Amino acid sequence: MWRRRTLGLLFICIFVFILLLVRLMQIQLFKTEAFSKHNVNLLEESVKQRTQELVIDNGRGNFLDRNGEPLTHKKATVLVLFPFLKKTDWDVEKVADITGISQEALEASVESAKKPFAYGKPDPVELTSFQMNQINALKIPGVFAVEKKFERTEVPAEQLLGLTGENAKELKKRYPDKELSEKTLIGVSGLEESFDEFLLPEGKSKLVYHVDGGGAPLFGINVKYVDPANPFYPVNIRTTIDKTVQQKAEELVDHYQIKKGGLVLLDIEDNSVLALVSRPVMNKKDPYNGAGIVNQMLKQQIMGSVFKTVTAAAAIENNLDNPNVLFNCSQKINGKPERKYDYGMLNFTDSFARSCNRTFGELAKDLQKTDSNMLEQFASKLSLTGSVGWQGDIYHTSDFKQLPDEDKGRVFVSDEARKDANFAAMSGIGQHEVRGTPLSVANMMATIARGGQKEMVRTVSKIEYKNGTTMVDFPKKDLKGDTISPYTAMKLQKLLREVVVNPNGTGRWFKNLPYEAAGKSGTAETGKFADGKQLHNKWFAGYFPYNQPKYALVTVNLDVPDNEGGVNLLFADMVKMLYEVNH
Repeated sequence: MWRRRTLGLLFICIFVFILLLVRLMQIQLFKTEAFSKHNVNLLEESVKQRTQELVIDNGRGNFLDRNGEPLTHKKATVLVLFPFLKKTDWDVEKVADITGISQEALEASVESAKKPFAYGKPDPVELTSFQMNQINALKIPGVFAVEKKFERTEVPAEQLLGLTGENAKELKKRYPDKELSEKTLIGVSGLEESFDEFLLPEGKSKLVYHVDGGGAPLFGINVKYVDPANPFYPVNIRTTIDKTVQQKAEELVDHYQIKKGGLVLLDIEDNSVLALVSRPVMNKKDPYNGAGIVNQMLKQQIMGSVFKTVTAAAAIENNLDNPNVLFNCSQKINGKPERKYDYGMLNFTDSFARSCNRTFGELAKDLQKTDSNMLEQFASKLSLTGSVGWQGDIYHTSDFKQLPDEDKGRVFVSDEARKDANFAAMSGIGQHEVRGTPLSVANMMATIARGGQKEMVRTVSKIEYKNGTTMVDFPKKDLKGDTISPYTAMKLQKLLREVVVNPNGTGRWFKNLPYEAAGKSGTAETGKFADGKQLHNKWFAGYFPYNQPKYALVTVNLDVPDNEGGVNLLFADMVKMLYEVNH
């Protein structure tokens, strides 16, 4: 009996020992970099307990502008000091002579330090390459001059580029097969999110030294440089943004106190975003409180008379633009007398230049009698409906979208509205259910300027490996679907120029700009009120120079009273700024 009990106890002990052994093997051998459901990197955590480190580069990929200038970060050569210096006799006087920092300031900063740091608060003191070589030539343990990556506090085109953050649950959902630390940064909005898979870090670059429990050097004062040593990663995302133009555009938007709205500037030749500004400004400390994280340039808005460009295109291709036919612009769209905008009898061209609602309401009704889908067909031909951002198959990803959060435009919501003559009239002037994004409106202007050729809009031109070679290219691509004829495009170009050169045109303010401009204004009732006042969306969309189109520009101010918030001055100053940049 006692022998069976002894054997049973022995088996239990052996079984427990095997379990412990398996657990130990799991910890020490198999799951060292992704232990437990939290994917804890045991090697990193073990090292952290007996080391102090300064991260030089977090390893996540970077965003560059079209000229290779960093957008989300900057690299600066800084003086790095380790806290164990307080326990050694180091040549602080020579370091002070080279850097220009006082000896007392250097000693005080080291004395108060508990971990390695880049000297200077809140902004580290930047050193020249000559100073860096001099510092490192001293070979003082714990004193280094290195190029360190810093995240920018103010990022240009912030809503377009997006944010990163730690989210263990989302990380596991996105990358179930990857062994990543829970603290890995992932993109949570904008291009940071859409390009997240390419931006994931291979590892950090850092300076490390070993310490005992009291923070004293454990194995002497040798500092190690740890680097993933991968010549290909992290990658750089080469955007189409021009950093200089973007920063000037943001200054102008803020100068004109646009609280909600912004602008989109496209390069017509390669149909890419040169600048994109969205307001309100993002609050990085609490981005989801308020509308700051929303990119208003990718959200559908009521566009008002800008949509008359679509109605005009449909009228031209259906021979409804006879210059001898006059429209009664002393009447509103519903036939009642027009008190505020009493223009008298106008032909098609003058109606467009002066933005007569009556004319385009009547034309929309005539078009609807021919085909109830006519306005939608031409909105599609001019790229106002559907997505316009670049999408396609790349690398190992099918149907990749640079702008997955982009809204699609629309003309009608219901078939009932589509077949109603009064709703058709309201839609013909860009009211009722008509919606479009500022990005798609800019693309419409670029399409017209190119003679009717509609293309996808690029915000990124390529992904580059760390060594500068190309990983993925994003070539120019046509948008699928029917297009307007070259003849219609030519007629629209003349109409948009007439808006500016006509003495009574709604864009006459732009007649004497350094670049000849063409475009269309828009003022749309939003249905919202503030202090008893009807609020409006105010637009001007156009392109320039007129004869050799280079830029398409949309400026928009959302939810402002009728007597406030015009965008003409903003549009004009953008044209002047671009002229100055180019000359």
